[in-house]
Amino acid sequence: MSKSKSRIYQKSVQRFWDNYLFILKKNRISDQSRKWYIKHIEGYTSAHQRHPLNTHIGKDVDKYLNTKGRLKNLKEWQFRQIADAIRLLFVELVQPQWADDYDWYKWRVFSRELEADHPSIMRNAISNEIVAPSTNYHIMRFREKYKDTHLAFVKTIRVRQMASRTEKTYEQWIARFFRYSDWQNIEKLCLGDIQKFLEYLTLSRKVSASTQKVALNSLIFLFREVLGRNIDQALTFPKAATKPRIPTILSSVEVKLLLSMLKGRSKLMASLMYGTGMRVMECCRLRFQDIDFDYLQITLRESKGNKQRVVPLAEKLLPSLKEHLAEVGKIHEEDLEAGFGEVHLPNALARKIGAAAKNLQWQYVFPATRLAFDYRSGKTRRHHIHETTLQKAIRRAATSAKFTKRVTSHTLRHSFATHLLESGKDIRLIQELLGHADVSTTMIYTHVIKKGGLAVKSPFDNL
Repeated sequence: MSKSKSRIYQKSVQRFWDNYLFILKKNRISDQSRKWYIKHIEGYTSAHQRHPLNTHIGKDVDKYLNTKGRLKNLKEWQFRQIADAIRLLFVELVQPQWADDYDWYKWRVFSRELEADHPSIMRNAISNEIVAPSTNYHIMRFREKYKDTHLAFVKTIRVRQMASRTEKTYEQWIARFFRYSDWQNIEKLCLGDIQKFLEYLTLSRKVSASTQKVALNSLIFLFREVLGRNIDQALTFPKAATKPRIPTILSSVEVKLLLSMLKGRSKLMASLMYGTGMRVMECCRLRFQDIDFDYLQITLRESKGNKQRVVPLAEKLLPSLKEHLAEVGKIHEEDLEAGFGEVHLPNALARKIGAAAKNLQWQYVFPATRLAFDYRSGKTRRHHIHETTLQKAIRRAATSAKFTKRVTSHTLRHSFATHLLESGKDIRLIQELLGHADVSTTMIYTHVIKKGGLAVKSPFDNL
């Protein structure tokens, strides 16, 4: 290369970094972080030396970030920083046509790892550690000070095969009760202490009726089922009546608008939730084998209450779902080539068919964007995405759509049930599709639509 060409090249390189630095300042990236953003881009460009940036496409970004996501020592915040650095590079500097429509959100948010006490993995303990570690000081003290009682509590709740979320919630309320009782000897605590605690929650903390009920149930479980004490009088405690709440429903037009505000994986997941009535965790935990394209149905195996049910799969979603599964399959193949590719299996299945953990049929339909280290087994796995990522995406979409209604991920489930009821479907069928144990739970949707006595026209319209 001649000297003149060399000078021109050096000027262009300097101009490139000056422009990128200007973008970092404009986006209020801190001085301390700017040098790392620049290093991340240096790493990206050096990995594509023979591939000019203006010729890159979304799949190049996918491949690079998937490779970075397999690094064991790369922390979560570092991975998100790399993804953000590349986003600013293409969206604001290189500006190819595909950059605005690319799903950058999945790399910046879907990378969140499952916590040790997340319901999906909290019971996957090694032999000498029956529960996941907790950062909550009061829970830790409950476990240490009342070690035998805590062990008995855990064993009792698991023998009864109660939900892991119930275990987590009960443990939190029991720890709060002991804290309120000033960590007294458990033998000295009695019915009066329970009543004082419940009165404190109601009068001082102003908790809702449903929260009061959960606190009472957790203490009844501890004293009656774990400690074997008769505290039936606790049931006579004057409880606040639970007020029936009418769920927030989106019309068909509003559902379309909400989905139009979503992109990529978030849009597909939200579409599935509305089309099937799934809960957010049921959607996150879907595995390849759960989807039946021939019968157009999805089997939900890890539902609330450890129940299973079958829900319909919309034909309109088949192309995007098949395309998504093909991409996930390629990621899984790359994980296998890199020496990974194992997925979490329930304990019983892990013992019976442990080798199947690397089979495609057991992989999550919506995996995390990076691998995570399982501190118990010592293995690096790709878990499903964290449910809060989808919840945040839906809230952002609702804000962008300028809804005045309070929209959450569960609103899609409510809308699914209501729209089926509006179309004339039987309430018992909807109960089965939603997985409700009692039809009275499903009946709440009759209050939303114009059925029976609610089909009343406002007298103002007759003026």
